Amino acid sequence: MLKGKTVLITGGTSGIGLAAAKLMYANGARVVITGRDAGKLAAARQEIGERTLALQVDVLSRDHLVTMALTIKDAFGGLDVFFANAGVAYVTPLATTTEGEYDTLMDTNVKSVFFSLQAVQPILREGASVILNTAWLNQVGVPGRGVLSASKAAVRSFARTFSAELLARRIRVNAVSPGLIDTPILRRVGQSEQPGQTDSEFKEYLAGAAKQIPVGRLGHPDEIAAVVLFLASDASSYMRGSELVVDGGFAQL
Repeated sequence: MLKGKTVLITGGTSGIGLAAAKLMYANGARVVITGRDAGKLAAARQEIGERTLALQVDVLSRDHLVTMALTIKDAFGGLDVFFANAGVAYVTPLATTTEGEYDTLMDTNVKSVFFSLQAVQPILREGASVILNTAWLNQVGVPGRGVLSASKAAVRSFARTFSAELLARRIRVNAVSPGLIDTPILRRVGQSEQPGQTDSEFKEYLAGAAKQIPVGRLGHPDEIAAVVLFLASDASSYMRGSELVVDGGFAQL
């Protein structure tokens, strides 16, 4: 499905990013993943496959992003798919969130997406696909998730505006919107506003959350990866600025 195409996935060492990288690799793509931790990058590369190019990149550094794009251009000549997946998630109660917590979340989830795409857009081939990772939180109001929800709403907006801006080059930009997915990042999203949440308390949170999802369970990273693969492939060629919600019906029913 992606034979001969080059794919970049930021935040590709775990969770949805890793699952997407493995699936795209299995479908013939040349895969580039980024992450900040050298050890995790090496482990992910081994898990994905030997053709994987693993780059140590801090998405908050514009210099890192520019170097990333130049490295990909030198290695592969250009880029066919960009999955902007890197992000953070934690509770941001109105009464207690600090300026530093606000800045870190917004910079990682919004600013880095903008400047990542700015860095790679010169090497995107005509007809390329850009996929932005937003979340079901952009559609609902959940106490304690104000900044996280706002960051994901901004990313949803990017899918529309960037599609319009890149239309002349036939580059399509769409968004995937996961619900509650069983990944390491969920631990931070699910933490209560009180510090020191125990494993048993976290499991209680997950069990309670699963009961609220119409399908009765959390999602799996592979289920999101399958949608990302669709958006990366030519099967989605008639889509621009769209959002595919994959949340078990949580924000839909």
